[in-house]
Amino acid sequence: MTITMQIKPQRRTLASAFALALVLCASLICSTRALASEDAGRKKADEACAACHGPEGNKPISPETPRLGGQEYGYLVQALNEYRKGTRDNPVMSAMAKPLTEKEIRELAGYFSRQQGLTTKR
Repeated sequence: MTITMQIKPQRRTLASAFALALVLCASLICSTRALASEDAGRKKADEACAACHGPEGNKPISPETPRLGGQEYGYLVQALNEYRKGTRDNPVMSAMAKPLTEKEIRELAGYFSRQQGLTTKR
């Protein structure tokens, strides 16, 4: 009877340790993917967007060029998709957005939405 009582707590401890290890591995995988996505968004922004919108989307070359830093993620995804499809009209932006994949659009929107903008994020 003493032996079976000792085994049950050990099984619970082992199961708890396994569950904790599983959660830690899953969170590590998710954070690694998020960092990779952020790096991809930053790289694409530096290559394709910075010439007009400035570093981090905060120094546009003209008053007509919008700031992208701090904009809402959903708005940026929608705008880029509309430029890509031609339902939003701007010759420069349509040409820039046309070759973007859905993944690149999400990465760019994520990158710019995390940047400091004109207002403080809540």
